[in-house]
Amino acid sequence: MASPAPRPRLFVAVVPPDAVLAELRRAAAALDALPGADRLRPTEAGGRHFTLAFLGPSDPDRLEDLAERLARAAHRTAPFPLTLRGAGRFGDRVLWARPDGDLTALARLADRVRAAATRAGLPPDAEHAFRPHLTLARVRPGPPVRLAPYVQALAELAAGPWQVDEVRLVRSVPPPGGVPGARPTYETAGRWPLGG
Repeated sequence: MASPAPRPRLFVAVVPPDAVLAELRRAAAALDALPGADRLRPTEAGGRHFTLAFLGPSDPDRLEDLAERLARAAHRTAPFPLTLRGAGRFGDRVLWARPDGDLTALARLADRVRAAATRAGLPPDAEHAFRPHLTLARVRPGPPVRLAPYVQALAELAAGPWQVDEVRLVRSVPPPGGVPGARPTYETAGRWPLGG
């Protein structure tokens, strides 16, 4: 008997425009020359976003209420500027791009989105607190890789600026089990403009 398909996971995100993601790809290409680069698994373009709230596997019956609440949260937030500037890391596991610009507005939007999800009965995962970053790559299992040289190599990174003008509800569909190297796919389940 086949096991049931994995349930999609949901999160709410800010997604940079394609032009900014293209700038980021060009800057990150230089990382391929660094020691241990073959041990990094780059995030695919579809997975490059700022997660405002991770909801995990979610009850489909609550999604209509969630959509209404996210629309209100977005409407109450004016568009704001962001840029990707420099990089950071979470230990030697995750390499990420650093946001710059109106970080107060970004945090306010995250707070509103998280409150909307909680009121809809889909509280964000407590283990995924809002820490503004855009994941560039993760270290594959196996021998460690020092990420400090990667952060230093991206010290001059500047992609953007752009105007954040919407939030998206994204469905992350896990890959089928047993497929080596398979990654989740990301589908936009809803989008709401900022400021109405």
